[in-house]
Amino acid sequence: MNEDTRYEAVRSRDGRFDGEFFFAVETTGIYCRPSCPAVTPKRHNVRYFTTAAAAQGAGFRACRRCRPDAVPGSAEWNVRADAVGRAMRLIGDGVIDREGVAGLAARLGYSARQVQRQLTAELGAGPVALARAQRAHTARVLLQTTDLPVTQIAFAAGFASVRQFNDTIRTVYAATPSELRAAAPRTRHRRTAAPTAGIPLRLAHRGPYQAGPVFDLLQREAVPGVEEVRGTPGDRTYRRTLRLPYGTGIVAVDERPGGPRAGSGAHPGGWLEARLHLTDPRDLTTAVQRLRRLFDLDADPYAVDERLGADPRLAPLVAARPGLRSPGAADPDEAALRALLSPPAAEELVRRCGKALDAPCGTLTHLFPEPAALAGAEPEGTLGALAAALADGAVRLDPGADREEAHRALLALPGLDATTVAAIRTRALGDPDVAPPGVPASDRWAPWRSYAVQHLLTAGDSRTS
Repeated sequence: MNEDTRYEAVRSRDGRFDGEFFFAVETTGIYCRPSCPAVTPKRHNVRYFTTAAAAQGAGFRACRRCRPDAVPGSAEWNVRADAVGRAMRLIGDGVIDREGVAGLAARLGYSARQVQRQLTAELGAGPVALARAQRAHTARVLLQTTDLPVTQIAFAAGFASVRQFNDTIRTVYAATPSELRAAAPRTRHRRTAAPTAGIPLRLAHRGPYQAGPVFDLLQREAVPGVEEVRGTPGDRTYRRTLRLPYGTGIVAVDERPGGPRAGSGAHPGGWLEARLHLTDPRDLTTAVQRLRRLFDLDADPYAVDERLGADPRLAPLVAARPGLRSPGAADPDEAALRALLSPPAAEELVRRCGKALDAPCGTLTHLFPEPAALAGAEPEGTLGALAAALADGAVRLDPGADREEAHRALLALPGLDATTVAAIRTRALGDPDVAPPGVPASDRWAPWRSYAVQHLLTAGDSRTS
């Protein structure tokens, strides 16, 4: 996009571009999402930024009306396989908060200076600024949806000190934490102070979202003890356990999508309602990002549907299911291991090797076994080889993994065929452009072949078998 097309998106309040770029108004000192309902600023007063962190770094404050920090992430980071795309996925997963810039650089295979230079040159903000913007968003969510003490929120969001937390909130939102909390409407969703009481969240997405096929897939694959799907189609709830860096979690996501009323915007998006129960609130950012990958909430359905809808074979499928997603994984190592197992076999493995929750919640009683535990319990065969490779780092599937390198490492393991590797690449690595062997996928579908395959599978096309 150039400045002409960006300004046209702002002028028309086009929600398709929320999260793809941000604009700031020099006369007000505020930055917004493209669909902000405020009066359109004069063109010569507008500046554009690739990230919210870049706008904040230039001295602009977040708009209180459109809340630009709450938009879906850019779909570009799902598609790109270069160092910048991998870095953005790792920052979203909270690596900076846990391991610092040095840890991020080590995972990417670059020096810290190279990472700083690449991110600043392309995004207008370095890794620390990008992580800071993410912390501010996490803090706002906790301030406005829970009654957790402010001090606890500061550390839960990843800040090193309460002073740093206070300064950042004032800079980003032009308000103190107490003022930000007071501005939030008190609703039935507001929770008590205990972190285990649950944090209500709206997981935003852009454009249409076909929740039904996603929940159908999750219901077919559900492993008892780790996952469950309750309710009837159209009104289901998906629940699962999560292994997180600081503790464990239980999440519930509702199938029925939320969103603005029809006619409230040119291209309104929406959200999925979720509730997170965490043993340690510092895991909030990581848990949210993993759910976003599982439900493919940062996708750009407009770009996907435009490309695939131009193909005669796919056009009627796209018209029937606009916004169909290609689900990812909440835990990439788990997704890879489960690609080798049927749900009954996975259930049996969970009973033998899974870690029991300290506080079970209904039918959710265990975490899926870690690769190291499986490598010891199942040392033989393909499952054992994959578990050992994941445990010792010979195969990396984390958000910053190099997809091509992971593909080669997986194919080198005994017993893993190209079809299984393609499935792992689609789900565990979240690659949007995978065509399994034997599926007659056209190069014209690139870079969205994973979505094309999902359309064919959902429609029951026998040629995907």
